[in-house]
Order: sequence, then C-alpha cells, then structure tokens
Amino acid sequence: MGSRNTKALLLILPASLLAGRRPLAAQTPLRLSFADAVRVASSETPAVALAALRTDEADARVREARGALLPSLSLGGSWLNRTFNSKTLGFDFSFPLPGGGTASLPDLIGPFNVYDARFSAAQTLFDWSSVTRVKAAGAQADGSRAEHGATVERSAVTAAVAYVQAVRAAALVDARRADSTLAAELATLAQAQKAAGVSAAIDLTRAQVQLTVAQGQLLVARNQADGARIDLTRALGLDPATPFTLTDTLAPSLGVAAVAEERDSAISTALANRPDLRVEQARGVAARRTGSAIRAERLPRLAVVGDYGVSGRTVPQAISTYDLSVQVSISILDGFRREARLDEQDAVARESQVRETDLRRQIGADVDAALLDLRSAEAGQRIATEGLRLAREEVAQARERFRSGVAGNIDVITAQQSLIRARDADIGARYATVVARVSLARAAGIASTLH
Repeated sequence: MGSRNTKALLLILPASLLAGRRPLAAQTPLRLSFADAVRVASSETPAVALAALRTDEADARVREARGALLPSLSLGGSWLNRTFNSKTLGFDFSFPLPGGGTASLPDLIGPFNVYDARFSAAQTLFDWSSVTRVKAAGAQADGSRAEHGATVERSAVTAAVAYVQAVRAAALVDARRADSTLAAELATLAQAQKAAGVSAAIDLTRAQVQLTVAQGQLLVARNQADGARIDLTRALGLDPATPFTLTDTLAPSLGVAAVAEERDSAISTALANRPDLRVEQARGVAARRTGSAIRAERLPRLAVVGDYGVSGRTVPQAISTYDLSVQVSISILDGFRREARLDEQDAVARESQVRETDLRRQIGADVDAALLDLRSAEAGQRIATEGLRLAREEVAQARERFRSGVAGNIDVITAQQSLIRARDADIGARYATVVARVSLARAAGIASTLH
C-alpha cells in the first residue's frame, strides 16, 4: 500500500476516532493492507507506546546515575533569631573587674539576630563505584530498548495473525456465498426437473434442504468475519467500530519477510535479531556491572567540597566567610551487607547465563518448528488446490447428469458437499501457509518486516 494510505491510517484515523465529531456511517472506510497492519502494530499500539515510555524511564535512570559524578551546586540563606543559656556551654565565663571582684555572663543571652547567605559546591574527583553504576544503568537501558523491540515483535505478530484470520474469515464468507449461489441454482434446476416430470419430489426436497443449510452457514461465516474484524482493530489498538477495507487476500505472496527458508541461515538471522535474546544478554551485562560497582565500593572515594558566603548579626555588618576541603572516604565494614548484595548479583548473572543458553536452544527449536510447519503447509496447499479443482469438476459433471435426467440429484448433493469441504480445505491450507510464514518471521526476530 502506498505512503498516502499509510499516513491516512497513522494520522487521520486516530484523530477522527478520538474526536467523534461525525457518525461512523459517514466515514469513508480506509484501505488496510497486510503491510499497513504490521506497520501500525509496530508503532502505534498501546503496548508499544508503553514499552517506549519504559525505555525513556531507563534512559532517565542512566542520567540519574551519572549525576553522582557531576558537580553539585546550591544556594542558601537564613535568618535566625535566638536565645540560649550560657551555662549549657560547659564553661565558666566569669572574669575579673578592674576595681576588684568578678563578673560573669548572664545565664540568658539574647535574643539576637544572625543573617547568613551561602553558596555551596561539591565535586567528586574519584568514585569508581559510581562510574561502574553508570555503566550498569546503561546496560539496563539497553535491555529496556531490547524489551521495546520484543514488544514491537509481539505486536506485529499479533496484528499479522489477526489480519490473516480476518482475511480467512472473508474468504470463508465468499465460499459460503458461492455455496449458497450453487445451492440456489440446483434448487431451481430441481424445481424445473420436477415440473417437467423427469425427477421425483425428493430431489427438490434435497435441493431445498441444501439451500437452507448453505444460507445458515453463510450467516455463521458473516458473524465470524465480523468478529475477526473486531479482533483486528484491537490488535491495532483502534476502536472496534473503525471502518476499513482489507486489500489483501490469502495469496501465495502474503506474509513474506526477509528471512531465508534454509535452517542455518534462518538460525543465524534469529541469533542476530531476536530481541528476547538481546534482553537476556543485557540483563546479564547489567548484573555483572552492578556486581563490579559493589566491589568498587571498597575503593577510596575522593571529593572536594566548599562554600562561600556572608554572615553577621546585621546585614550591613555581614562579613565574608568560606571553607574548602578535600575529603577521602573508605568503606571498611557495613555489616556484610555489601557481600550479600554482591552474592545476589553474582546469582542473577549466573541465572541470566542459564536463561541465555536455554534461549539459544529455544531459538533453534522455534526455527525448526516454523520451517517444518511451512513445508507441511505448502505441501498441503498443493494438495488442497488439486482437490478443489477435482471437486469443481465433480459438481459440473453431476449437475450435467442430473440436468440430462440420467441420474437423481443425490450425486449432485454429494458433489456439492465435497466442493464445500474442498473450498474449506483450500482456504485452510492457504491460511496455514501464511501463518507458518509469520511464525518463521517471529522465530527469526524480524516480524516487523512482514509484508
């Protein structure tokens, strides 16, 4: 589908649905192709939007961790009015008087004012633990981006399968409509044969029964098609009442992706693209880096801290004061909490390694199963196509025999039922082939490239 239809689907449709300013009946149904459905599901569904927000959260945590290495600046000011008891200072403030005797400070001093305005700054000069924590947060952000990719893949697969199911349901409606048309023609023929006196009444009854059954099956197929369309709108994150027209059918080219149908090539593609594998790898890297950050807590931390300001009992009398210090701190013992946290991260890293190894085996199994299903579905499609051709010939021959009065319509009805089964088998085989292609793309981690 062209870029114009894609933009209409991505931009115009959500706005019109949310605004709700005109009835759905007045909206022009949009043309929706299989590739458009996959594209929308890969970028516009709520699950994908939430995954993108979680990635933003992870990036923000990287900046938060980096803040421990950047300068810290602050401004402060205060006004203090106070009194205090001089006896609480622990000194005897008595002093001799010039004429003899002694005097001392009063017990209650104040009230008096103190004004203070100060600029403070601190800068970490060396903190390897914080450096490593920034790297660990970066690995977690990489894992979050891989999670976003995994969500995109799942959303694309869900939309692709929902689209194929909707197309299959539409094909079944067409098949049931063709069955009803054929049943009506046979009923008309039976009526003419009975009127001409060349067939029994039972032939007309059988034909009418088949017509009634075909009409009932058509109603069921239409209901199932409507349900499949609702499922498709939800897979795309749209309102269930969204009007659209499916532009693709169960054609042999539907569901193609950029993945080879040879095992080794498909597995290589999967190992390079599967987002769940990247998630597990990032999880292991984050656990190992977090463990390194915990070990680095034993190293000295070096920082410079200072402040400059003015203070005094009155603002005009305030004088400048400052302090500057270089601080070195070494953590010696924290109740063995550090060792416990380190053991925890080592266990997390080993768990991640086990899951990664198993996931690599699972990727191989997924690819093998998808290739097996694809080959089986393609073989089944060839058989179903030939069966449908033969069933149509059988109906044509039986109808001609009945029209010629050589046989009753029991052969026609039998052939008609065979044709119904052949049509269903053909639709089912084509559906299975497309689903197998989708499964192979999912196994290879490139479902978002389906078209």
